[in-house]
Amino acid sequence: MKPEFWHERWTKGQIGFHQHDFNNHMQAFINRLGVQTGELILVPLCGKSLDMLWLLEQGFQVTGIEISQLAVEDFFAENDLPYQVTDHDDTRLYSSNNLNIYCGDFFTVELTSTPHIDAVYDRASLIALPQKMRAAYVDRLSRLIPGGTRSLLVTLDYPQKEMSGPPFSVTPDEVEYLYEPLYSIEHLPSEDCLMNEPHFRDKGLTRLDDD
Repeated sequence: MKPEFWHERWTKGQIGFHQHDFNNHMQAFINRLGVQTGELILVPLCGKSLDMLWLLEQGFQVTGIEISQLAVEDFFAENDLPYQVTDHDDTRLYSSNNLNIYCGDFFTVELTSTPHIDAVYDRASLIALPQKMRAAYVDRLSRLIPGGTRSLLVTLDYPQKEMSGPPFSVTPDEVEYLYEPLYSIEHLPSEDCLMNEPHFRDKGLTRLDDD
């Protein structure tokens, strides 16, 4: 899956993955990360997620990484946030109060203006990638954050044969395979969210677990 795929999705407005409200799992379990007011949460492959606003409202600093310039600029425009832009080689940094978004390729970006990451919130990163890219994603993430950094990972689990991704199905077993060498994993309660996701039902899904 090349960067052009995502640029095309954003240009055509094919962004069904974008949620128009705050994520329930984030609100319920963000305290499990043990982060304090003023500490920094990394949001990889952030798009224009409203979850970043919620995290800012709780008093956290937020750093996002997003490949689409359109997504980043939409986020600031739609939420009426002023920002400054700084260019670093192949990356453009958008900065606002307690918020930095690096516009660049997650697999090569250097977080030059982010001295320390205290936690990671991943709602739509791992599930955005096909299976062959997920190990590289986890490896790259581990290189961006200090050892022992806590992460809140939200995935979707559904019969993959019923729908082509993204978002892709990522099972609890695969999460363990990918993360267990680096993390101590705690599985949080999952939710059957198919009834609240009519566009997924329309695609023919018979089960959709938000893990």
